[in-house]
Amino acid sequence: MILGIGTDLANIDRIAGTLERFGDRFRNRVFTRTEQQKAEARRDVAGTYAKRWAAKEACSKALGTGLRMGISWRDMAVSNLRTGQPVMEVTGWAAERLASMTPEGHEAIIHVTLTDDHPWAQAFVVIEARRIAD
Repeated sequence: MILGIGTDLANIDRIAGTLERFGDRFRNRVFTRTEQQKAEARRDVAGTYAKRWAAKEACSKALGTGLRMGISWRDMAVSNLRTGQPVMEVTGWAAERLASMTPEGHEAIIHVTLTDDHPWAQAFVVIEARRIAD
């Protein structure tokens, strides 16, 4: 069953300007070390950050809260499987919120997809509750 759906559209040029203006202060407030390493290793640094920004916004919407009620930017983190597929991990209050919305006897699975077409970066997040096999 679907527990939540979220989407977000981020402007890559806006994120590039924020990175230029605030640098590490912005990076460290919003992104985990893993996300920063991934972005800084890419040719399109700002685009990579923008996709992750959009994914965090989309995830917070799928959790039904938006970025309020105690969710921190760094409570949601995007990494990639070896295949390149993005995955979302939640910790802290985001993980608590996810646990509270997951029905007993189910596990929550967060699906995330990212795309960009300059100057836009977009993310979709779907949170699924899958019955745990007996």
